[in-house]
Amino acid sequence: MTEALKELGSHIEMKRADCVLGWSVTGGELTVDVALSNIKGLVEFLKTDSTCRFSTLVDITAVDYPERAKRFDVVYHFLSMYQNHRIRLRAAARADDMVPSITEVHPSANWFEREVFDMFGLLFSGHPDLRRILTDYGFRGHPLRKDFPTTGYTEVRYDEAEKRVVYEPVSLVQEYRQFDFMSPWEGAEYILPGDEKTDKKEGAK
Repeated sequence: MTEALKELGSHIEMKRADCVLGWSVTGGELTVDVALSNIKGLVEFLKTDSTCRFSTLVDITAVDYPERAKRFDVVYHFLSMYQNHRIRLRAAARADDMVPSITEVHPSANWFEREVFDMFGLLFSGHPDLRRILTDYGFRGHPLRKDFPTTGYTEVRYDEAEKRVVYEPVSLVQEYRQFDFMSPWEGAEYILPGDEKTDKKEGAK
């Protein structure tokens, strides 16, 4: 399988050198790095080329690397049921870059791209209906960005008295945000509830 994926990677690079920045086979999976502006053209090629025939879009997601200038990797997974191959495309993007939508090539990309927009804040040019899909319309921020606070900004709950959903600012005491990762198994002077019983038993012997 690894050799077949290497042959496939070489074929794609040779046919679409204008799109492919590099490729590798790791862990039995083929990953192709793509220039962001050329992502749509490469997806069209992968779908129609007789050697590839990646007819099924499995997923679109992103990964956040806040320390990089091109902060995000937009990641696409495709399946060829004809050739029994899988491929991953990876395109680096800045926070303000416009990612070309592939909905014209794969209509199923519609909801995937909306999810990436909702969770990471990436904009897709040419998308027919780019709006939030998992969070509410008034939601602030993008939850899968690394700098999004773990407590969020707003609490959403159903109010029995008002018989409707209400939104309230998150108000947490500072102690809640202090996490103690000390462990007695690492030599820290930290007493867990119930440890005092062990000391009493040892003293009684």
